[in-house]
Amino acid sequence: MIQRPKGTEDIFPEEIYRWQYIEKKLRGRASLYGFTEMRFPVFEYTELFSRSVGESSDIVGKEMYTFNDKGGRSITLRPEGTAGAVRAALQGGLLSGNFPLPQKIWYNIAAYRYENVQKGRLREFHQFGAEVFGPASPYADAELISFASQIFKDFELKDINLEINSIGCPECRNKYAEALRKYFGEHDDLCETCKTRLKTNPMRILDCKSPVCKKIAENAPIILDYICENCKNHFDILKSTLDSLKVAYTVNPRIVRGLDYYTKTVFEFVAAGVGTQGTVLGGGRYDGLVEEIGGKPTPALGFAMGIERLLLAMTEQGIEIPKPDGIEYYIGDTGGEAEHKKAMEIAAGLRSIGKTAELDIFNRSVKAQMKYADKIGAKKAFIIGENECETGVIKLKNMKTGEETITNIEDLIKNG
Repeated sequence: MIQRPKGTEDIFPEEIYRWQYIEKKLRGRASLYGFTEMRFPVFEYTELFSRSVGESSDIVGKEMYTFNDKGGRSITLRPEGTAGAVRAALQGGLLSGNFPLPQKIWYNIAAYRYENVQKGRLREFHQFGAEVFGPASPYADAELISFASQIFKDFELKDINLEINSIGCPECRNKYAEALRKYFGEHDDLCETCKTRLKTNPMRILDCKSPVCKKIAENAPIILDYICENCKNHFDILKSTLDSLKVAYTVNPRIVRGLDYYTKTVFEFVAAGVGTQGTVLGGGRYDGLVEEIGGKPTPALGFAMGIERLLLAMTEQGIEIPKPDGIEYYIGDTGGEAEHKKAMEIAAGLRSIGKTAELDIFNRSVKAQMKYADKIGAKKAFIIGENECETGVIKLKNMKTGEETITNIEDLIKNG
């Protein structure tokens, strides 16, 4: 039998309600903050990601699913949502001046990275993301973080810790990169990957998973000692605004990004029990990305949350997701053609007034039909036989109590 590819998961009918519940809640919360949905392709030209994510990143270098299409063009399955959202916003004219700023969009996507499969880390994974185009103000950062913080309250999650940092502007980062090169250059025992990073982007060494590199990085310089006055002021206003909003946070100067387009504010919401890293949601400001992709310089910021990781965190904390109501009516029949057609007519009538209804399509016995009605959790059931067809009257059974009531079919279809 053909198996599903490694690093992917099937979501079956008996668990899909959990995903639908989360998606509905996220959609509602986004709407309250003035965000509207955007959809964009699952694949893009590879150049989009090599330019935005960065040629030296692990994502571009090791993790992307890239192939040539039949026209010889290099195509990549999206490894994240931000670059595609920016490309779509530019191509669709959302940042052209014909639409008001800020533009606030959200998306719910599947994304793809060739990674080592482990708890909370898959090769096909799902993200809820939010992006804001236009504002440079730190108050926009605080508003976005407030939105993200509220998501975890919506799902009643506890022990989710917000960590924030500033990685400064390009000028700050250039100074910091030199300090890191000087520090890490004195250590010959870096892994081979980090020796390359030392030349291309030393900030990535801070995020290395090698125990040796992690130990060396513990005493590395921190970015907050190198940010300019403007970036420091931006970060100070963000912190004071979060204080005013009563959004608790910890400053973590070790937060870095594996993506080149981030500037100034970066943040993560971290939970225990969701895998080796524990980050459920991460984001920040990326003021240089729109221009990098080909637009006019436009401040922007956003976040992405892993749906699988959110579900893991909820499971770890024992948070129950309410199951949807089952079938309201099961309509059985005694097997004759006229009886079955009548059952179908009644089902159609009930569905037309918004009631869920099921009926037999297997020609089962009446006894087997009632067993099936019980298995699917039908609340009420009745059987259509010759007498019911003639009189228009049925015995409606409450499947939980066993109580039966006499009901007119026309009244049932009219009132439910």
